[in-house]
Amino acid sequence: MRFTVFGKPTGKARPRVAGRHAYTPGRTRAYEALVQAAFLENNPDVTPLHGPVQVDILAFYPIPKSCCKALQVRMQNNEVAPTVKPDWDNVGKIVCDALNGLAWKDDAQIVDAHVVKRYGVTPMVCVKIEEAGHENH
Repeated sequence: MRFTVFGKPTGKARPRVAGRHAYTPGRTRAYEALVQAAFLENNPDVTPLHGPVQVDILAFYPIPKSCCKALQVRMQNNEVAPTVKPDWDNVGKIVCDALNGLAWKDDAQIVDAHVVKRYGVTPMVCVKIEEAGHENH
């Protein structure tokens, strides 16, 4: 299963607390809905996986317009990697949490995951999901 979420990569925000109740921030809920919509558009008839799962995420961050042209070219050519927020693990978390019940029953099934950050002309997050192999590492 493959799909792309267009727009700037977004990380999973921490739950907020109001009084005795915790809630998920609106920006996180909105991005999770965007991930779900992109997944369903590209995988409309998929049944959630039941076994071990491998997830590969490639996050393309926007190239800052404030950088000089030479640096922008280096960023586009993957000579400079983004060391900006959101962190790689929060990008992975928001994508994987959004896919619970759609791509798999629960994200506890993920046994192998890779998140790579790059700069790109078009900000987006590309996701590949497959059943994990059974070989021992």
